[in-house]
Amino acid sequence: MYHANMNLEPHTRASVAQMLREHGITPTHQRIEIALVLFEKRWHPSADQILAAVNVRYAESSKATVYNTLKLFLEKGLVRELIVDPNKVFYDSNTGVHHHFYDVVSGEITDISAAGVHIDGLPPLPAGVVTAGIDIIVRTRPGL
Repeated sequence: MYHANMNLEPHTRASVAQMLREHGITPTHQRIEIALVLFEKRWHPSADQILAAVNVRYAESSKATVYNTLKLFLEKGLVRELIVDPNKVFYDSNTGVHHHFYDVVSGEITDISAAGVHIDGLPPLPAGVVTAGIDIIVRTRPGL
C-alpha cells in the first residue's frame, strides 16, 4: 500500500481529517495535530520527537496520547513502525514498499527504493502462511 500523503503537498487540518476518516479513524484535535507533524515532511520520527513537535505548536498532548495515537495509526495502516534496535522505534508515514539505511551514530534514517533490492535464499514458509512483507534495515556508520 503506497500512501497518497507522500506527495508532500501542504496538509490542511481538513485534508488530514479526511485522510483519518478514510482510514476509519475519528479525527480528534490531537489526532489531527499528531498527523500534521507526521506528514508535514519526509522523516522518520520517534514518539518523543512527535510529542515535542506537537507541543511546540500547541502544548497540550501527553506522552500517552501520542503513543496511543501512533498505535492506532499503526493498526489502521497509516504509518509503519521501524524498530532499528530494541530501544529505538521510529514511525514512517510512507507505507509503500521500501527499505531503510540507519546511521547508528547520527540516528539518521534514509529511504531505500525497493526497486533494486533482491533477496535470494529465503527459507520455505511454514504451511498455511504467506509473506506479509519484508523490511530491510541496513545499519551504517562512518568509515575509518
